[in-house]
Amino acid sequence: MQARLTRKLMAMLLGGALCAALPALASADDKAALQGAEQAAYLDGLKRLYLTDNERQALLAHSNALLETYALRAGYQVGQAQRQDLLYHFSVGGAGELVLREETRGAQGTAIAVRNQRVAVFGIDPFIRYECPTGGIRCVLFNPADGSPLLSILRDHQGAGELAKALSFLIRNVQKG
Repeated sequence: MQARLTRKLMAMLLGGALCAALPALASADDKAALQGAEQAAYLDGLKRLYLTDNERQALLAHSNALLETYALRAGYQVGQAQRQDLLYHFSVGGAGELVLREETRGAQGTAIAVRNQRVAVFGIDPFIRYECPTGGIRCVLFNPADGSPLLSILRDHQGAGELAKALSFLIRNVQKG
């Protein structure tokens, strides 16, 4: 009798666990569909914002607007020995390649240095990682190819997150060809 009650209790527990797990599994599928819907809504919103039907143009325009908004300017670098503006601009190079233009200007605006960096996007994980150290004035976004610092912006977690998201979508778009 005790064994029969134990089996019934185990069956009820397993049945309850399955009933609890099935909605969670279904919501995981819904979440994947929702992420696809969220991705489409994000890209559609950018295309409407920048008045274009081309995803790549919208992503480039948004990335460059964010780079301009969160640029690390000399005015934010109070107490630094060598204050300078760091300005960036992305463009599409050859097939599967992004070009990052970095412009460094001295505090008085007289010394200007320009550097172009090519980022090959084929075969890399498009996820852009970033860090915003609490003691610093900047956030650093890292190159997904080798993990080296790619660019620095003003220390703003939300801005760095939005820029990383836009650049990740841009890399995916360029990877498509």
